[in-house]
Amino acid sequence: MTDTRTVLVAAGRLPGWLERFAARNGGYTFTAEPGAAVLTGANQCRAVITPPLPLALKEGPPVEAEVIDAIRTAAGSPRTAGVVLIRRGGYSVGVARSGMLVASKTGTRYVQSRTAAGGWSQQRFARRRANQASSLVLEAAERAAAIFGGHPVECIQRGGDRALAAEVFEQPSLGKYGSLPHLPFATVPDPRLVILQRVAMETTAVRITITDPPG
Repeated sequence: MTDTRTVLVAAGRLPGWLERFAARNGGYTFTAEPGAAVLTGANQCRAVITPPLPLALKEGPPVEAEVIDAIRTAAGSPRTAGVVLIRRGGYSVGVARSGMLVASKTGTRYVQSRTAAGGWSQQRFARRRANQASSLVLEAAERAAAIFGGHPVECIQRGGDRALAAEVFEQPSLGKYGSLPHLPFATVPDPRLVILQRVAMETTAVRITITDPPG
């Protein structure tokens, strides 16, 4: 059984990462997939390298230096991302410009945990819990819309609870942002300012999905 994981690497640090990958895995061979560079180590460790947003590579036989440079350039290009992180109990929303947070709002709102109780009390509990979650979603959407309105947001970074994040962008106040390009979903703990700052930096990072060698 092989393990697969994704790491985020700052665009400027990609050359050093490639050197270390080669040293750890006995060198590598290079191929390309649509919008991605693929490295296969001598030990069959595999790394798929992509920018935050889809990239159209030039037609013709792929050249490693050109593909890697295109990915680095695409990842590090100036962009303004609207960021929404939400989990039950809290949210952090903001605008990241070239990886730096330029505006933000973090809030908390209590949402009860699930219960094992049954019958009528469970139904009442479920309704209360759903109402609390809806209030959280509405507040996060309104805060995000207010912040996004003051900045030329070009793409969206969501993170936290997938279902709640999807609900946030179903709110009318964020309707015009739902069609913007979306960066890969961010897995984050409770959305706090320090987490929002980290995710803001990661909006310009190169994504590398690593599959360890068999055995």
